[in-house]
Amino acid sequence: MIAALQPAAAAASYRDFLAALKSAGFNGDISTDYASRTVLATDNSIYQRLPQAAVFPRDAGDVELLARLLGEPAFSAIKLAPRGGGTGTNGQSLTDGLVVDLSRHMNNILEIDVQGRWVRVQAGVVKDQLNAALKPHGLFFAPELSTSNRATIGGMVNTDASGQGSCTYGKTRDHVLDLHSVLVGGGALHSRPLDAAELDRQCARNDRVGHVYRVAREIQDTQAELIAARFPKLNRCLTGYDLAHLRDEQGRFNLNSVMCGAEGSLGFVVEARLNVLPIPKYSVLVNIRYAGFMDALRDARALIEHKPLSIETVDSKVLLLAMQDIVWHSVAEYFPAEAERPTLGINLVEFSGDDPQDVDARVAAFVAHLQRDTSVERLGHTLAEGQDAVNRVYTMRKRSVGLLGNVEGEIRPQPFVEDTAVPPERLADYIADFRALLDSHGLAYGMFGHVDAGVLHVRPALDMKDPAQAALVRPISDAVAALTQRYGGLLWGEHGKGVRSEYAPAFFGELYPSLQALKAAFDPHNQLNPGKICTPLASAEPLLKIDEVTMRGDLDRQVDERVWQSYGTAVHCNGNGACYNFDPNDAMCPSWKATRQRQHSPKGRASLMREWLRLQGEAGVDVLAPAHRRPGFFSNLAQRVRNTREQRRGQADFSHEVYDAMAGCLACKSCAGQCPIKVNVPEFRSRFLELYHGRYLRPARDYLVGSLEFTLPYLAYFPSLYNGLMSAGWVRKLFARQLGMVDSPLLSRFDFQAVIRRWNVQPATAQRLIGLSSEQRERSVIIVQDAFTRYFETPLLGQFIELAARLGYQVFLAPFSANGKPLHVQGFLEAFNKAAIRNASQLQALSGFGVRLVGLDPAMTLVYRQEYQKVPGIAQAPKVELPQEWLLDALPAKQGGSGGRFRLLAHCTEKTNVPASTRQWETLFARVGLALTTQATGCCGMSGTYGHEARNQHTSRAIFDQSWARQVAAPAEQQGEALATGYSCRSQAKRYTQQSLRHPLQVLLQLQRG
Repeated sequence: MIAALQPAAAAASYRDFLAALKSAGFNGDISTDYASRTVLATDNSIYQRLPQAAVFPRDAGDVELLARLLGEPAFSAIKLAPRGGGTGTNGQSLTDGLVVDLSRHMNNILEIDVQGRWVRVQAGVVKDQLNAALKPHGLFFAPELSTSNRATIGGMVNTDASGQGSCTYGKTRDHVLDLHSVLVGGGALHSRPLDAAELDRQCARNDRVGHVYRVAREIQDTQAELIAARFPKLNRCLTGYDLAHLRDEQGRFNLNSVMCGAEGSLGFVVEARLNVLPIPKYSVLVNIRYAGFMDALRDARALIEHKPLSIETVDSKVLLLAMQDIVWHSVAEYFPAEAERPTLGINLVEFSGDDPQDVDARVAAFVAHLQRDTSVERLGHTLAEGQDAVNRVYTMRKRSVGLLGNVEGEIRPQPFVEDTAVPPERLADYIADFRALLDSHGLAYGMFGHVDAGVLHVRPALDMKDPAQAALVRPISDAVAALTQRYGGLLWGEHGKGVRSEYAPAFFGELYPSLQALKAAFDPHNQLNPGKICTPLASAEPLLKIDEVTMRGDLDRQVDERVWQSYGTAVHCNGNGACYNFDPNDAMCPSWKATRQRQHSPKGRASLMREWLRLQGEAGVDVLAPAHRRPGFFSNLAQRVRNTREQRRGQADFSHEVYDAMAGCLACKSCAGQCPIKVNVPEFRSRFLELYHGRYLRPARDYLVGSLEFTLPYLAYFPSLYNGLMSAGWVRKLFARQLGMVDSPLLSRFDFQAVIRRWNVQPATAQRLIGLSSEQRERSVIIVQDAFTRYFETPLLGQFIELAARLGYQVFLAPFSANGKPLHVQGFLEAFNKAAIRNASQLQALSGFGVRLVGLDPAMTLVYRQEYQKVPGIAQAPKVELPQEWLLDALPAKQGGSGGRFRLLAHCTEKTNVPASTRQWETLFARVGLALTTQATGCCGMSGTYGHEARNQHTSRAIFDQSWARQVAAPAEQQGEALATGYSCRSQAKRYTQQSLRHPLQVLLQLQRG
């Protein structure tokens, strides 16, 4: 595969290097497959560079081995780039050589010194992971950034990252005590502040470390005046070889000032010792609304004088996008809508400290200023008091980067001039000129940023598939670079140089050769992330240029426009990496968390899908054809048999790599709810599986799962026989070996007909419904059955019927009909469409009588409002409510409740796609005097039949252990009884802990029974 895609000589040299690396005892992973390379070819920038391979060191020893081999003359042409979270906006970690990913294995927190207030961590530790470990000690790592839930410490060091609060807390380098780096040749550099004697000793060393110190000291000694003149006096100073801070305020010499922000171009940072700070005990966020965004910017000058912790700003475009996002339900109270004067800009001003009275007094003085100052028109303000409230608002702000990519159409905000920094007092005038520049090109844009630091993120909207629009990257970048210099600022104030390094020589002027000398001392053959920041003096290789590096749009425009539009939920992924969320108690992408393989993430799968669609078009394959005429099972059976035989013989096909990534998806749809761009893996996964199995045979397991809803009603006539067979050891072994299915659930023996008789449940038919009066219809409910709670968990369905009846409702039961979800998950799209049309027609007819329809299982119920909406032939999908949505109107308040405590472990699909659903359960419990708290949990690892497939057993268990295992095991008497809304979740908990979790409605029924 490498030889086919790269020049033969280069491919051979990289193969030789990797072979030598493996034979030398490298313990980490080495990936040369096209899928891994494709996923690592992009970040959050406009660029795409396909690497030759990727290596994943297991420890610092692996990195030293790699660097030592890199220093051998035979491999001086090998190029590579270190990579952490891969969320950079300027291609910092992209390379056409080797990717060295330090995040997969080197992600351990090695030491926490609470008394000394420092930590020692490996490069792959995620910032939020570190702060979660520090929180019990009342400490935190201060530099803040919007990607904190996936950004690694190594990445933060290499970009000298900072964000909100930088005027108070500074940048990453301000918190680095010492770094452990590995240099080309394998030498170790332990950089820290050195006094004169220690500096002399380091300079006297007869190795690369000594040479580096000598060169750096000479630059500092001879170029001090030029450095002072060239480096702007800004909070953000400069990312990339920060010569201005080679000596600290105590006069000590510190190489960390150039290592921080070096983008991996000087060495491999493998460990860092960082100082940490006490967490402020109390915070208040003042949310100020403006009628115009420029008013918000101009107001910042006066607001800064009150010395808040930070001032963040958001423009109307980002605000409107946030209002359509999953996050808005949690912050809407702080941004009241006004029809006559819409909010077109906001400032978020934070005050914090350990003394609440002092903080409140400062906030009161600040509010008084807002009330008497008339220099800027303000629409009003609200206060978010306490850390929980502040965090909720900041969560909305953090999603701004991703939200800017979630707009309709192909013209979307692009990051290439989006982190400029100017003196804060000049920001408003600078932005006015910036906006005039973009307006002159007729471009839309979104803005947000840190007005206290003079940094505003501006993303011009372009269709990068259109060559004419892509060509605007050059003139706009040139103009913005000149504009920032005119205002005494920087083109790269926060997110590093990356591909934009071509502007460095002009910015540094006669100081640039000093940067080149420093680069040569560290990396004489220009092997580490070449083309970024600077090149060695003796190197003939130029810096990268912004319009000569391959852009995503260059490849995207090769995809047929019809195909592009049809697969929008995949191809519009902008690489923001929200799916790399480290938090095990967050639902986003459980397969990524369990495997740590980036192709098993929404971003990875979307990248693979984009490339697969491109290659299919290149090969002349019409991927849209099956949507119009799906071939019958036997039409190309012989060809599928031949293709599958060749596959088993090892015939290469990128489709197999894509299939492996898609097969690992749980189809939980958390990505569809949580991704800012709304990347929907289950949707395009189903379409891919249909196309893939149009060329290759399906395993029998797929047919078993897909037919489940159709066979269960018949199997239910013989529950004893079925259960006996499925419990037999030989049958279980047969299912595992031949069908790849394990732990198959058993049919319920519950007497459902007794429930029907006791509560006078009627079949939902037109004849019965048409005769109801309007009052009777209001006091009636139609329960829509799903296969899982009807046949495997029948007692729960019976209890739901009983609850509705006890609440005074006449219960009607919709005829059982296949919902189709298993068919959709497995890619049987023609069969799914037929089932959906049949079911939708039946349910839509029932809904026409004015009686509400309610489904019990969230995963099945939400199919009606999601997948059914996209089925050709369904004009209007039936409205089937979740139990809590209906109960909000049906359940009366109870006087003098019991005061019991419960914890809700919500289903992934439910809480991420209907974010109000968990709060609805909390409201219902409060109504009857019970306390219900929604527990932060990830995925349970079952997700329909995923957990029953033998190939998924290891991953399914790993997912469960990451979050649910602890929550299920928590003692009920101390934390409250755990409740679960999903059938899959209850099944998984029972499977691994032997504990039966109750559904929330069972608790409500218990109260109704008295």
